[in-house]
Amino acid sequence: MEITPIDIQQYQFKNRFMGYDKAGVDQFLEKVAEELENLHRENQELKETLARTRQTLEDMRQTESTLKEALLTTQQVTDDLKENARKGAELILEDARLKAGNIVRQAEERRVELVNQIQEINRQKLVFETTLESLITRHQRMLAETDWPEIPEALIVVEEHQAEETPVEEEDPPPSEEKSPTPEEESDAAKEFRREWDV
Repeated sequence: MEITPIDIQQYQFKNRFMGYDKAGVDQFLEKVAEELENLHRENQELKETLARTRQTLEDMRQTESTLKEALLTTQQVTDDLKENARKGAELILEDARLKAGNIVRQAEERRVELVNQIQEINRQKLVFETTLESLITRHQRMLAETDWPEIPEALIVVEEHQAEETPVEEEDPPPSEEKSPTPEEESDAAKEFRREWDV
């Protein structure tokens, strides 16, 4: 049974012969009651402090749990970002490798095409030079084999001298328009001709 300070103060002892000093007992009980009241008050304060401490601890535990969840979420987000960045970098590198490969392949194809064009130009040049050389040789041989008549040197001198002395012919003036004769001016023969042919 719980005993409060009031119970101690109001407790009544039975009187017996040759018993304890009542004043002393009352004084002692008063001190006990006072001390018990202090203990009770301290106990109550400790309970309240313990309750506040427990509440604070619970709040701290909840805060810790929230922080742990936030940390895990942050870690997961960080890992996801790292993974996405890694995948993005790999895709960029792969795309760059593909583009570089295409550029190198196109450059090689263009180089081969240019080499082929140069070879074709050289071949055509060689064919042209060979054909031209053959044509020149054939014409030279034809000229060498042709029996050209010899022109006397005196004839060449005379022709050159005549060409120097030949005057330049002046152009004849344009013929003037002749007037048709009138019937009175026509001769007898003309008149006879006109009568025969009804001109």
